[in-house]
Amino acid sequence: MKGRRAPVIAAIVGVAVLALVALFAFAPKGDEKADSSPLVGNVAPALSGTTLTGDEFDIDDHRGEWVVVNFFATWCPPCVQEHPELVEFAERNGDSVQLVSVAFDDTEVDQVEEFFAQNGGDWPVITAGADGASLDYGVKKLPESFLVDPSGEVAVKINGGVTADQLDALIAERTETS
Repeated sequence: MKGRRAPVIAAIVGVAVLALVALFAFAPKGDEKADSSPLVGNVAPALSGTTLTGDEFDIDDHRGEWVVVNFFATWCPPCVQEHPELVEFAERNGDSVQLVSVAFDDTEVDQVEEFFAQNGGDWPVITAGADGASLDYGVKKLPESFLVDPSGEVAVKINGGVTADQLDALIAERTETS
């Protein structure tokens, strides 16, 4: 009986290894961050709320310009890692592209204020009033960003951290084709 267990165990291990190889071979690569989303090609969902500065933000007020909508949280390590890239992007494109961040599940506005004070960034950050936005945009895992074109349509959904160069390239690519 002992002699028959070894081939069975070897077969089980072999099948498990093949399954893992197939999983890794067909899984999306880490650098493939653009995601298909039912929002792409459609008008961006409504997005409005109160910002850190107490101002009101409404995405509809920014028709005619590119808008980057970034969902983040101060407690999210990939969001913290991504933040310097957003700062760089905003500094390079502040006059031509509207960046807006939506604080996701950050219950303390003070934490969001402290995060931006320590890490930079002076774009609108919605901290109140956009309660259903993450559902409307289909946010699954932070950070997620949406590139909204000047007509108000979602051009791209980006999963995970985004870089300033990546955002610039996405806008340039879509500007050339329109």
